[in-house]
Amino acid sequence: MTTTLLRTADELHARVRGGRRAVVMTMGALHEGHATLVRTAREIAGPEGEVVVTVFVNPLQFGKGEDLDRYPRTLDADIKIAEQAGADAVFAPSADEVYPGGEPQVRISAGPMGERLEGAVRPGHFDGMLTVVAKLLHLTRPDVALFGQKDAQQLALIRRMVRDLNFGVEIVGVPTVREEDGLALSSRNRYLSPAERRTALALSQALFAGSDRHAAQEALRARAREVPATHARAEALSALGESRAAADTHAVAKAEPGGPQGVRQAARLVLDEAARVQPPLSLDYVALIDPSDFTEIEDDFTGEAVLAVAARVGTTRLIDNIPLTFGAAS
Repeated sequence: MTTTLLRTADELHARVRGGRRAVVMTMGALHEGHATLVRTAREIAGPEGEVVVTVFVNPLQFGKGEDLDRYPRTLDADIKIAEQAGADAVFAPSADEVYPGGEPQVRISAGPMGERLEGAVRPGHFDGMLTVVAKLLHLTRPDVALFGQKDAQQLALIRRMVRDLNFGVEIVGVPTVREEDGLALSSRNRYLSPAERRTALALSQALFAGSDRHAAQEALRARAREVPATHARAEALSALGESRAAADTHAVAKAEPGGPQGVRQAARLVLDEAARVQPPLSLDYVALIDPSDFTEIEDDFTGEAVLAVAARVGTTRLIDNIPLTFGAAS
């Protein structure tokens, strides 16, 4: 397969469409995480469909002092990665093509959900992100668009925009791709020195610690429901806790039903330790949130949740998250 480079929407619209068009939106600097999105898009589009990868570094979603100027531009390499993953075309428009006449005066507002977590740290970021996603959806006219779950708040806001504003497109979230040591793949990982990268591993380690605590709590509660309230029940709970060498049995047993507090504590312990090493990790937030509105969940919460973390190591800011299910829904 030869991937075609397109610079204008007119060139894209002139292409003959057979089946479904699947679009993967990127800012370039493609890596294996993006390639996974493209391969998934290829599966969804099928042999008769079309996969389009957009490459556009959107100035609207970079705040003052952020890394717009040094954000990597690697179009030739991006085209090769997209081609190997099964893309039919790479749409790499200029800023004038996306924003004719300069930055748009009318933009999409992310609303209250866009002011929490990432939005609080990066004011205006999600307004710029939604504006360019809306523009690119109009320019590429896809049947389905794919986004990574690593940017959980971005994905939630795009889904909300598409639903609230009646965009005729299906949004598909694709699980986070990680390196062998657990670090989530990101274009910004290339900025990390070897020492900074070792510190950065604390993000995924904190999420896994929270997930382990959650799994232990759910297992204890499930066992508690099965065993009668007798001495045998206490022995069974103790044995189950002791069998998990990686878990703090006492803390797990004392955790409140639903366990959000225990999950947060387990994650924060890892992050607090990383703040004391050299080079240190500087935490922006660790949060356990309801993905429908990105508010913190209560102790009696049941259903799908997201454990999310953001931190800086050196001059590089990284985010990561992991999905969890609490209570009766698990």
